[in-house]
Amino acid sequence: MSARIGVITFPGTLDDVDAARAVRLAGAEAVELWHADEDLKNVDAVVVPGGFSYGDYLRAGAIASIAPAMKAVVEAAGRGTPVLGICNGFQILQEAGLLPGALTRNEGLHFVCRDIYLEVENKNTPWTQGIKTDRILVPTKHGEGRFQADDETLKQLEDSGRVVFRYAENHNGSRNSIAGVCSENGRVVGLMPHPEHAVEELTGPSTDGLGLFTSVLHTLVS
Repeated sequence: MSARIGVITFPGTLDDVDAARAVRLAGAEAVELWHADEDLKNVDAVVVPGGFSYGDYLRAGAIASIAPAMKAVVEAAGRGTPVLGICNGFQILQEAGLLPGALTRNEGLHFVCRDIYLEVENKNTPWTQGIKTDRILVPTKHGEGRFQADDETLKQLEDSGRVVFRYAENHNGSRNSIAGVCSENGRVVGLMPHPEHAVEELTGPSTDGLGLFTSVLHTLVS
């Protein structure tokens, strides 16, 4: 029986279909989760995909973070369930208190849409332990992806190895070129770029992004 990975849809979510396809290509069953439901349907892991949940009103990710589905995700994460937040999903996980820091307007205030290289800094998380290379090529598309944290938090992240991905070229002004971080136990990971858009040679700049989804499968079956 294949692993079941839930993909949440909020009003304004854009990349849930792409995330579900990545899950299936990795060899797992993609389970649709609706933002208004607290039932996670006994999934083994959760993906919080990108887009503009609730139109980014109030603050990106703020309203989605208190949706019934996210209440269940916070509880599941507390039990050790692997959770991946991509782009707006990263913002949601921060707003829900599952990940540190904040994501603010890009340096220069421009929306960025391009293929970028990420340095894989931490391969000890469920979402990265199967990645074979130290650098992956994936698309990015965001206007508010500039990672910010106070000096103390930044030091804690660096000293404890919780920086998971770092931009090879810091295009948005993120502190320490940080593109993704993880929770203290490493089970929750968030990143701004889009691995789900780099899973097929026909549509992506590479297939490097698939490694995140196959990685979590190895964790779930081990």
